[in-house]
Amino acid sequence: MDVVEVVKALGDVTRLRILNLLNKETLCVCDLEEVLKISQSNASRHLTKLRFARLITGEKQAQWVYYRVDETSLERYPFVRELLVKELVNEPACQKDVVRLRKYRELGGSCERTVHITE
Repeated sequence: MDVVEVVKALGDVTRLRILNLLNKETLCVCDLEEVLKISQSNASRHLTKLRFARLITGEKQAQWVYYRVDETSLERYPFVRELLVKELVNEPACQKDVVRLRKYRELGGSCERTVHITE
């Protein structure tokens, strides 16, 4: 059952934080590493689980893969959209992540330009 994989994928705080950020914009692993302060292998492992559950999609551009929320899955599982739009926006960790992402972008952070965010 696909819904079981979706629920399993949602059962981890880091994956919820990743989904929250990907709901804001398309990001690559290096973006997620810096904003969430996690390792590349940890980010990749979580992205793999989210892809397996079909909650996100990835598009390869040069040597990077850019991830985004899969709109088809949000239509198929409206409870996921509701979680992203109504619940995660109120979570302190997710709010902090969005602020960090904004700061990362303001500093010019991207796969092509590494920047480090200070608290």
